Amino acid sequence: MSRFRHALAERDAHILTLKSVIVLLCLCLAGVGYGWYTAPRNLTLYFPPDLRTGSTRPWWEVPPASVYAFTFYIFQQLNRWPDNGEEDYTRNLRALRAYLTPACQNWLDHDYQLRRDGGELRSRTRGIYELPGHGYSSRVEGDDKRPHPRVEVLGRDAWRVTLDVAVEEYYQNEPVKKALVRYPLQVVRYAIDAEINPWGLAIDCTDSTPQRLITEAKP
Repeated sequence: MSRFRHALAERDAHILTLKSVIVLLCLCLAGVGYGWYTAPRNLTLYFPPDLRTGSTRPWWEVPPASVYAFTFYIFQQLNRWPDNGEEDYTRNLRALRAYLTPACQNWLDHDYQLRRDGGELRSRTRGIYELPGHGYSSRVEGDDKRPHPRVEVLGRDAWRVTLDVAVEEYYQNEPVKKALVRYPLQVVRYAIDAEINPWGLAIDCTDSTPQRLITEAKP
C-alpha cells in the first residue's frame, strides 16, 4: 500500500507542478499581450542622407539634415502666395498650423493683420527660393565672422536653423521686390499628433532679426 500511496503522491505533486507552470505561462502571455497592445503602432526613425555608410544613433535623435529639410520646406510653403496674398497667406497659416508653435502662430496672425491693413497683401504674389550654394552642406558666417553650421543644436529638443533665401514679390504680374534674406529660425520638437504632423517638429519663428543681404526693390 505504501508504494501505491507514494505513487499517488508523486502524481498529485506532478499535477500541481504542471498547474503552476500553466498559470505562470498564462501570466507571461498576459504580460506580453499587454505590452504588445500598449506598444506604439508608428515610430519615426531618422536616417542620414547618405546610406552608403552605416550610422549608429539614438532613435530619438533628429539629424540636423532632417531639421534643415523640415524648416526650409515649411517656411517655403508658408511664404508661397501663388494668386493673392490676402487669401493665400491666411490659408497657409490655417493649413500649416500643426507645424507652428502656438506662440509663432499668434505672431504670424498679427503679422498678417498688419500686412493686410497696410495694403501689402492684396493682389500680391510671393515666393521664396533657396540660394544656390547656401544649402545645408554649406556654412554660414555669423556676426563674429566665424563659420557656423546651418543647423545649430541648442539641446535635445531645440535647434537654430539659418536659411539664406531669395524673396520675390509681384503686384499684378509686375515685380515689386527682390531681396536676398538670411532668416534665423527657431525649431523645437513638437510630437503632439503624428497624424497631422509626421515630422514631430515645429517652427518657433525667428529668434533674431532677419538680415537682408542684397535688395532690389521698386516703389
